[in-house]
Amino acid sequence: MTTYNRGRDTRGALSIMACDSGRPFAERIIAELNKLSRQENLGIKHRLRYTTDVNFPNGEIKVILDENIRGDDVYIVQAIDDPLSEASVNDNLMAAMAAVHACYQSDADHITVVLPQFPYSRQERRKTREAITAKLVANMLEMAGAGRVITLDIHSEAIQGFFHRAKLEDLHASGVFIDYFQEYMRVDPTRLVVAAPDVGSAERARYYSKILGIDLAIVDKARDYSRVSTIESMRLVGDVKGKEVLMVDDLIATGGTLVNALRLLKDRGAEKVMVFASLPFFNGNCKARLDKAYQDGLLDLAIGTDAVFHGKDFVESTPWYEEVSVAPLFAHVIHNINSKMSVSELLR
Repeated sequence: MTTYNRGRDTRGALSIMACDSGRPFAERIIAELNKLSRQENLGIKHRLRYTTDVNFPNGEIKVILDENIRGDDVYIVQAIDDPLSEASVNDNLMAAMAAVHACYQSDADHITVVLPQFPYSRQERRKTREAITAKLVANMLEMAGAGRVITLDIHSEAIQGFFHRAKLEDLHASGVFIDYFQEYMRVDPTRLVVAAPDVGSAERARYYSKILGIDLAIVDKARDYSRVSTIESMRLVGDVKGKEVLMVDDLIATGGTLVNALRLLKDRGAEKVMVFASLPFFNGNCKARLDKAYQDGLLDLAIGTDAVFHGKDFVESTPWYEEVSVAPLFAHVIHNINSKMSVSELLR
């Protein structure tokens, strides 16, 4: 029997639902929520609320809630860029919007959208005559009825300012990566350097450098914005000769600039290069590029999170790739929000 927490110290019944592409991640979140429930003897068993995604022949999308959620504290999980689905980014985004508005129309007390991958996050400023599309996404989520958005390592922190009413909780995979690194990877810290793939990632790399007590290097790249994913030049600030390099980034898209950075590090004498990426999208022919980089000795290991879930077969058949789960992190944040507990420690 499933019970829901309607205690005085919560924001109402905790309801987790998902659109089609978000279901696998939602199930992992629920498994972690149930672990927390058992640990705290709450006597609550969570499950995924029943919903139906309807796809019409003309491409329109409708989301139907199959259960009553009036007065609930609702969390809608959706993977926008889903490697295991034929649905496009825009299809998944529209499904999330429809789910949010369905909850709004159904009188949910609180509506939170869980988007591990914030869509259009690389379109957060105007470079030529173009839209600031990340702002449009923020505005649409608010218009649909979202009061909060939870995401992971958003590409630009400026996007937080695009929300006028809703709150944006930007979680960080750094704690998960560092725990994994310290537990499973045996590396002499005196031979380790953390590298930022660009100046924009320097603050993230500096955090790793501080926590791990190791030196920092930065790849400075000049980008050609007239062409997609094109770099004009790259130079390295810092010493990596004879070192094992840990490169940290928020995402891997096509992999073109990553391979150039790997080559630069190897040319400057790095003995081994490992990559941590919160959102391993591997769009287009990225996997083929990284396969070749691995074969050429440029890449030793890439570790991503299940915020972009490629599936067990992908992980087992890709010798250079390992995956860690951020579902426990999301579950703890959701639990604390629902229980009116602090989440600041979880956001560091």
